[in-house]
Amino acid sequence: MATQNPRLNVVLEPSLMKGVDHLAKAQGVSLSAMARDLIKEALETYEDGQWQRIAQKRETTFSSKKSLTHNEVWK
Repeated sequence: MATQNPRLNVVLEPSLMKGVDHLAKAQGVSLSAMARDLIKEALETYEDGQWQRIAQKRETTFSSKKSLTHNEVWK
């Protein structure tokens, strides 16, 4: 059966493999699905951190005197 999704081969140390295998069995999913879900979650967490750093940087330059009101923005 051909797939349209790209594949990734990953080498894991035994303890990490055991952990992923345990999670997959506990959730009743394949190792591949569990690895995919863990990678997705890690990427989302990383992205959230990036957005948080951007927001914190913007907060330092925010000036309420220069900001627009809701009505000014949505005329």
